[in-house]
Amino acid sequence: MTHNSTDLRPKIALFEPDIPQNTAAIIRTCACLGAKLEIIEPCGFLLSDKRFKRVVMDYMDEKDIKFYKSSVDFFKFKERQRIILMTTKASISYTKFKFEKNDTILFGRESAGVPEGVHKLIKNRLKIPMKNNKRSLNIASSVAIILAESLKQVNLL
Repeated sequence: MTHNSTDLRPKIALFEPDIPQNTAAIIRTCACLGAKLEIIEPCGFLLSDKRFKRVVMDYMDEKDIKFYKSSVDFFKFKERQRIILMTTKASISYTKFKFEKNDTILFGRESAGVPEGVHKLIKNRLKIPMKNNKRSLNIASSVAIILAESLKQVNLL
């Protein structure tokens, strides 16, 4: 990934991702837009998975991805940093929110989101508004939408 100053750019965090193709697409998005990617383990796949490798192509550079062994490690490291949770359960639209340069934007598992305990730890919870009766967007699409908006707001895009 190419980064000018990842400390002053939004970070995308994935909570226990379980679909290799989505994670690979998110790695590509982060690489192309210069965002740091953080993965909270365990993952539901191996980085050697052929489905993962097919999508990630040559955008994968493990030194540019921060891995946390658990959500406990993640929240301990982020203790004094602002975390924004993207969730379909939120009442506030991302378009009504003021992003900051050093935000960490957390996305839950594709299959289950984040546990209720994680919801309770995070003050800022946002959603992407959708038409009635639609459950959710693909996580890779959601990351692209939110990352582009946050970069735009902090004048980095």
